[in-house]
Order: sequence, then C-alpha cells, then structure tokens
Amino acid sequence: MAKASEKAARTSVWLESKAHRRRGGGGQPSGLDRARIVEVTVRLLDAEGLAKFSMRRLAGELNVTAMSVYWYVDTKDDLLELALDEVMGEMRLPDPDAGEDWRDQVRALAWEYRTLLVRHPWVSALVGVFLNIGPHNLAFSRVVQRVVRRTGLPAKRLTSTISAVFQFVYGYGTLEGHLSARAAAGGMTVDEYFQQSLSTVTAAPQAADVMKESQEIMAARGGDTVAEMLERDFEFALELLIAGIEAMVARERGD
Repeated sequence: MAKASEKAARTSVWLESKAHRRRGGGGQPSGLDRARIVEVTVRLLDAEGLAKFSMRRLAGELNVTAMSVYWYVDTKDDLLELALDEVMGEMRLPDPDAGEDWRDQVRALAWEYRTLLVRHPWVSALVGVFLNIGPHNLAFSRVVQRVVRRTGLPAKRLTSTISAVFQFVYGYGTLEGHLSARAAAGGMTVDEYFQQSLSTVTAAPQAADVMKESQEIMAARGGDTVAEMLERDFEFALELLIAGIEAMVARERGD
C-alpha cells in the first residue's frame, strides 16, 4: 500500500509509468482498453457535464463493472486528466516554421482554443486542476510559445503576452460554453435562452437603466443571432490584443 506522502507527491498521471500501462495479471475485461474508456469518458462529459460524471456511470455506459475500469486507470482524476489531454489534441495547430505572419497564427490558435472550450464546456474547469503535461497539452504550449516569440517582443514580455491573449480566450470560451450548456439543459437553442434571459432581466426594475444602455450597445454591434454577436465581439477583442502587441513591440524598439 502506498504511503500517504507518496500519494500526496503524485501530481500527474503523465509523471508515472501507469500513464501508458494496464494493470498486470489475469482477469481484466475483454473488449476494453484505455482508448475506449477515454473516448466514452469524453462523450459522457460532453453530454452530462463534469458534475454528473462518475466511474459508476462510465462503467454502466461501457456495460462493465466499475472495478473493470480500474484495470486501466487508478483513479477518477487520472481518467479526467487523460480525457483533458485527449480533447486538446482536437486543435489544429499552425506550424511556427511555415513562414506565416505571426498575427495570423495567433488568430488561428485563439480561434482553435475558443472552439475547444465551447465544444467541451467541462474543459475549462479542469485546465487549472492538473499540470497539463500530456502530449497534446505540451504540443499546444510549445506552438503558442514559438509563435509568440516571433512577435519581436523580448523574452521578459512573452509570458505576459501569452497570458493576455489566452487568458482572454479562456474566459471568453468558458462563458460561451456555459451559455450553450445552460441553453441545452433548458431544452432551448442559444437564441431562445438568450431572449428568455433578456426578457427576465429587462423586467427587473433594478436593472432598467443598465439594460437600456446595454440594448443600445448591442443594437450598435449588430448581428441577428447570438452566434453572430459572439463572433463579432471575439474577433474585435482579439484584434485589440494583436494591435496592443504591435504597439508594445514598437515601444520596445523605440519606434
């Protein structure tokens, strides 16, 4: 049995040999492997959310006993960490050596990350929980760093630049994902949910002044659907960040 200190020291499934092994010995269920388990885990998380996910629920979906799953992963956290890295591999990453403009590559990375967060709303809750050192997470981090290096900013400014862009994307994608999840939970489209929420808030006397100004701003923004409004806001906000990077590059150079 592992000592308590050994358990506390384990920080990632990717730091241990068990990341790619199956328990030895006989008795493991046939027709089941780690890839299948992770695949179904992702599907359940997408459909039901993180709060409802359990190893028992997963086992039922796989039509095996809960103990059968533990032949392939030691803990629920191990499985969630594997699932997180699995979906990170869905992003299409640009090639930093392709000779493309760094601005276009920053845009591409930002759009891919946002899309991931919206497609899998549970991801945002796990990003800060684990060390994120699986192969797909590392591939994403590596490309981000190499692209941002090409902006021309000095090394001491790179982490701040990465934070400005990708923490913005994280926040935007997280809220957008929550919006989609809430709409789905209510059996509504995003547009229907938005209109219902807008009507509810507008009817609240304490929100009247704020809502009047908000509606004027939203009307000026344009867009017939929530998706169009979100696209326009995201695109312009991202361009503000890119323009800010360009301005800081010029300032560092003394232009």
